[in-house]
Amino acid sequence: MNQTPIYNKEAFLQIVQDRRAIRTYDENVKISQEEMSEILTAATKAPSSVNLQPWRFVVIESPEAKAKLAPLAKFNQQQVKTSSAVIAVFADMNNLDYLEEIYSKAVEHGLMPQEVKDQQVPSIRNLLSSITEQANRETILIDSGLVSMQLMLTAKAYGYDTCPIGGYEKDQIAEAFDLDKDRYVPVMLISIGKAVDTGYKSYRMPVEQITEWK
Repeated sequence: MNQTPIYNKEAFLQIVQDRRAIRTYDENVKISQEEMSEILTAATKAPSSVNLQPWRFVVIESPEAKAKLAPLAKFNQQQVKTSSAVIAVFADMNNLDYLEEIYSKAVEHGLMPQEVKDQQVPSIRNLLSSITEQANRETILIDSGLVSMQLMLTAKAYGYDTCPIGGYEKDQIAEAFDLDKDRYVPVMLISIGKAVDTGYKSYRMPVEQITEWK
């Protein structure tokens, strides 16, 4: 008989409570590519529209890459300089290109029956091929926002801190890191590393003020 898994609610809520935007990190702490890959893998468990997973990451960690990023993030120099890495999150406008691969792998791994894949793939392709570029952009930006939040919570669970950065040269960031700017839409930068301070607490509006019950 299947049983409902028991999760540690208190531990998760503590992660949510303790997550803050950190702007200064211990420059001596470097996150290995293996551990960063684990964090990114957990983050990609985030949901996405018809599971097309349109997010793409550029992990900016070398001194040369950070030097290239610095002039594009003029008001966030401390995060760029002191963090273990800055993760540039992009949304792929060509997300439909991966439909066949994703659904075929789901069948291969026993996650989806072949007949379901055969039914869904043409339906999804027909639907998404007919939507406007703006509608596609809006969808992939929402999906990539979900993975970004999950990335920050995962980083906290691993003992690291983050800061989401929206103030940078979005019109230059893709080309600066050898990506097609017409295909890859910038979502945000996320600095990550070991915090040297606790950050600032901030006020949150009460649920009673922002929620309606119908």
